[in-house]
Amino acid sequence: MKKFNIRKVLDGLTAVSSSASSPQTGNRENDIIPETLQSEHFQLCKTLRHGFPYQPSSMAFDPVQKILAIGTQNGALRLFGRAGVECYCQHESASAVIQLQFLVNEGALVSALADDSIHLWNLRQKLPAILHSLKFNRERITFCHLPFQSKWLYVGTERGNIHIVNVESFTLSGYVIMWNKAIELSSKTHPGPVVHISDNPMDEGKLLIGFECGIVVLWDLKSKKADYRYNYDEAIHSVAWHHEGKQFVCSHSDGTLTTWNVRVPAKPAQIITPHGKQPKDGKKPEPCKPILKVEYKTTRAGDPFMILSGGLSYDTVGRRACLTVMHGKSTAVLEMDYPIVDFLTLCETPYPNDFQEPYSVVVLLEKDLVVIDLAQIGYPIFENPYPLSIHESPVTCCEYFADCPAEVIPALYSVGSRQKRQGFSKKEWPISGGNWGQGTLSFTEIIITGHADGSIKFWDASALMLQVLYKLKTAKVFEKPRCKEEKSSTDIVDEDPFAIQILSWCPESRVLCVAGVSAHVIVYRFSKQEVTTEVVQLLEVRMQCELNEVESPEDGGEQVSAVSTPGTSSSPLSSLPQSHPSTSSNNSSDGLRDNVPCLKVRSSPLKQSPGYQVELVIQLVWVSGEPPQPITSLAVNSAYGLVVLGNGNGLAVVDYLQKTLLLNVSTAELYGSTDPHHRQPRSPRKTRHPSADTLHKKSCMSGLSNFYSESVKKLRSSYISLCDGNDSSAAPEERCKSPTSDSVAPVGSGSPCNFDEDSKQNFLDKVKSKSRLISKTVVNDFAKISRKISMIGDQKDDARDSSFSRSRSSSVTSIDRESREVISSFLFCDSLSKKSEMMAVPSLWFGTSLGSMLAIALTVPSTTEQRMQQPVGIAFCGCVVRLKGAILRMAQLDACGALLPHVCESWYEPNAPEEERERTRKRRPTSPPSSQENQDCQYAVVCSEKQAKVVALPSQNCIYEHNITETSFVLRADVVMMTAGVCIACFCANGHIMTLSLPSLRPLLDINYLPLTDMRIARTFCFSNQGQALYLTSPTEIQRLTYSQETCDNLQEMLGELFTPVETPEAPNRGFFKGLFGGGAQSLDREDLFGELTAGKASRSLAQHIPGPGGMEGMKGAASGVVGELARARIALDERGQKLGELDERTAAMMASADSFSKRAHDMMLKYKDKKWYQL
Repeated sequence: MKKFNIRKVLDGLTAVSSSASSPQTGNRENDIIPETLQSEHFQLCKTLRHGFPYQPSSMAFDPVQKILAIGTQNGALRLFGRAGVECYCQHESASAVIQLQFLVNEGALVSALADDSIHLWNLRQKLPAILHSLKFNRERITFCHLPFQSKWLYVGTERGNIHIVNVESFTLSGYVIMWNKAIELSSKTHPGPVVHISDNPMDEGKLLIGFECGIVVLWDLKSKKADYRYNYDEAIHSVAWHHEGKQFVCSHSDGTLTTWNVRVPAKPAQIITPHGKQPKDGKKPEPCKPILKVEYKTTRAGDPFMILSGGLSYDTVGRRACLTVMHGKSTAVLEMDYPIVDFLTLCETPYPNDFQEPYSVVVLLEKDLVVIDLAQIGYPIFENPYPLSIHESPVTCCEYFADCPAEVIPALYSVGSRQKRQGFSKKEWPISGGNWGQGTLSFTEIIITGHADGSIKFWDASALMLQVLYKLKTAKVFEKPRCKEEKSSTDIVDEDPFAIQILSWCPESRVLCVAGVSAHVIVYRFSKQEVTTEVVQLLEVRMQCELNEVESPEDGGEQVSAVSTPGTSSSPLSSLPQSHPSTSSNNSSDGLRDNVPCLKVRSSPLKQSPGYQVELVIQLVWVSGEPPQPITSLAVNSAYGLVVLGNGNGLAVVDYLQKTLLLNVSTAELYGSTDPHHRQPRSPRKTRHPSADTLHKKSCMSGLSNFYSESVKKLRSSYISLCDGNDSSAAPEERCKSPTSDSVAPVGSGSPCNFDEDSKQNFLDKVKSKSRLISKTVVNDFAKISRKISMIGDQKDDARDSSFSRSRSSSVTSIDRESREVISSFLFCDSLSKKSEMMAVPSLWFGTSLGSMLAIALTVPSTTEQRMQQPVGIAFCGCVVRLKGAILRMAQLDACGALLPHVCESWYEPNAPEEERERTRKRRPTSPPSSQENQDCQYAVVCSEKQAKVVALPSQNCIYEHNITETSFVLRADVVMMTAGVCIACFCANGHIMTLSLPSLRPLLDINYLPLTDMRIARTFCFSNQGQALYLTSPTEIQRLTYSQETCDNLQEMLGELFTPVETPEAPNRGFFKGLFGGGAQSLDREDLFGELTAGKASRSLAQHIPGPGGMEGMKGAASGVVGELARARIALDERGQKLGELDERTAAMMASADSFSKRAHDMMLKYKDKKWYQL
């Protein structure tokens, strides 16, 4: 858990360069509205990491503490106990963890990394830390072994040598087993790396060493020589002992298992090929794939278990990875969904010299963790209590809601519990170590994740835990093609056409609205009753933009007063297009696809279980052969019954109660005659019939390839608009049409060669100016390409994950921003959007990618009956304020500076009878403020990629302004509620996390937390109330963090404990006869054998000891807050006691020395007492 040194900003300090546009007003407002949030309320630290460990590489289990450890290829360490007890650690080197070894029941763990270093972790504290590290300089580590209840670690290397490390002091012993001494003359070549080390269960003085070439050596530690050597032609992958120490089993690269008797090294006692075909003529079976690991476990009452991974026949092409369980004469082959990384057999006893009694197998897969019950017939699996299914389908968007209504989580759990799979083992989860934390948070938290397959998952994230509540499959609404040949030519994405792009959820009313990459929007309502929908309600919307390029005016950041637009009538339905019915024809009269949606809604009845049920499906359709633009912003409001969506063409307002389209307007028509942008008309299109391949390339998602294609498209279209007369393939009328004129020139004058000299000169000047503009555009676009390429660090398996360009409008606006104006954000509220208004009215605020915030007034019928019969009126209020960069977030404050809650409706059962529905249906409006003349009573908070402003309403005066960043841009911004007040939280592309006070926009926090290394972080980073935030740190893991000082102070109490005091089980009884005749296990005094007095010191150049931060100094640095103060006091007491102890020892030594001196002096006096002086 990493803490950060916060650079606090002095209170009362404001940016001089971004002073308010009305300083007198700002000072007056500052006197009226006191702010309670100070920089002391903020502290940033990571809390927990949830999900499956990304790219796992190794695993270990403590059989007494019952703790599971998983290492990954990027140096991460994940520790799991009982449900809700998890911990994340990270090695500084970020090298792959090749092996893990627990000090059983000691609260410590040894990790070996690919950079040839080993580390000792202290697990007795809530935040594990490294106590010691040892870095090998001359040899590569390949295998480690730590015997049970031993402090000496065997380390095998690539050269074939074995070194011994004292895990208490992390120093090397002088005792070394050299490869040439081990094999002597048994092989003429180097045996290869050490692949296995283990001691004989019945004799600790015998060490079994396996070399990669196939040689196994039984080494006598006392005599320092090999007792036996076992040779086999095939390479060895693993070795397993029988608990009696008389036999061992080796797995080989040809898919065979060889069983050896310890005292018979000449040949194996048995050779089997578990998955090989046995020829009838007695020949050697055909070779199989390597058996990567084998374990040999015995039971008292039955046959032993032999469990192995790999070894399948080569003719099973395409077969999934399998785990084979051989028990007696039965062989069970268990198929896995992903390749096997490692597996461990959990046994009743930790002692290797006793009957093992295996009860389950933990299988670590590349993308899953499976635990198999060996005690039940059929080997069922345990139900996994950890939230490891986040990546079941790639996460494409994420939203975080803190301080939700208390009844939401039980409601979601009640419907989600019916979705659980059956057939799990009835026993308790075997990984049950650790204890839960004592502290809890007072608010509930919900995380919603959208996935590439169209599914949506609701997670309970309260109290630093994470468990899935409910899963919704949006793809059920649409018809799926049975094969790729049946795929519709109107699809605009080649794979994952149902992927979720944006989520909008109202916790109070439980209304959910989702937007997908196929330009579709689905409105869901929550119901506890099962219904069957005969016909899914569908609304098709045709969004078309006539203007192409947009150039922002020079004074882009200045405020613009409200203007009237042509759409000021209260009911614009007469002049706006309505919903288009579905058409069976994909082509219009000119051969282009028109009025056709990208996906086909299912026509058969839809059975909807309790939970979220479809209310309305909205689809954008193809327009004149052009696919619909991707949806960039989305919002739903339950109190008004409206859904609004926006993209690069414009915005559409839909009444999901009446299932009608209220407004469909392009971005060019939003401003009317006072449009502040210089828009260029679209160049005429050529009539052409695009092929299916071309259509598939027109993807809604803005990936890397789209940057190049968009740049070339701009270059090509601009060139055609200038030189269209040279295109002989176009029709004469289209070829000669001017982009700015409706007149048609003569056919023969289409070429510049037919012009006079002035016309030619004008044409050339126009071409030069246009070329400069095109060059500048292309250079900017390619600069964006290079910047994006430098930020993307995902590998091949993450390519599809990176193709989703945005989870909502604020994700990557500055990365893939196009030149056209795009609708970037929405807010429904009761506001004073016009200067002349005295009472707040229902309104819709929306922001654009060019920094304009505009408002629309809504006339919503008051009663329920009127609401279902009368249309909602719409009136444009014009532009309220303009900022630099795309608008990311808007919010509303009251006259006291408090955040006004969203206007919403309380939840009611939509399938209940009308009387009961009306009785429970209740709107929760904000208190409508009344404005006296020349007095502001509301404040609009607007945050863009570059700056934030606070505007007083209804006067629309900007009272505060702050430039957030000049060199970077904001990826995500949210107005959040803290315990002590309200603030703006921002995450920038340069990795900075910042908070600004409201309404004065004072900087309160600025930390360089995490640079933007890939698009996943930009797409999934989100803030929530009470100082919480999260992002997807890998394709399989969610990282949660807090920027609240209160949460940081209580974090130690809330975290669970991994280590709990447990007594080690008693050693197995040797029995009378074994004790009498010496047949039991023989112990070894390793201290006498490997200690410095006997073995000497190891070479200093062989390895370097590095003290870890987990000691006393590390604990000092990690302690913080109330718990930290107690920890520091405890540390100080320990240090004081240690010093007092040292002083006591010194005093005792001085007293002993004084006594010795007194005794010697007394003896000397007695010796010379009776002698004369001449006798001396």
